[in-house]
Amino acid sequence: MTRRDADPTTQGRTQTLERTQTQRPRLYRVLLLNDDYTPMEFVVMVLERHFRKAEQEAQLIMLAVHHKGQGVAGVYTRDVAETKVAQVTAEARQHGYPLRLVAEPEAES
Repeated sequence: MTRRDADPTTQGRTQTLERTQTQRPRLYRVLLLNDDYTPMEFVVMVLERHFRKAEQEAQLIMLAVHHKGQGVAGVYTRDVAETKVAQVTAEARQHGYPLRLVAEPEAES
């Protein structure tokens, strides 16, 4: 009886299978940047709708944006972060607001 998957060139020898380790994908922070025109209420709504923040957390992030110039809306893989930036930017433009968001890589630890 012969094995169909047996490689005739390796008969009698041991094969070593190499295992590859999967790495976690790099994460990106989505930052909201302060401007003088976008209403605070719109920023809170964006945080609740697009970033699934509770009202109180959204208020705190909005205040960080207002007082510190930027606030972290969330941390995601690159594709998700870039999609959120595009979606929120499009919605802000539809409402006539210049709200800016950026996705930047998180510091590696």
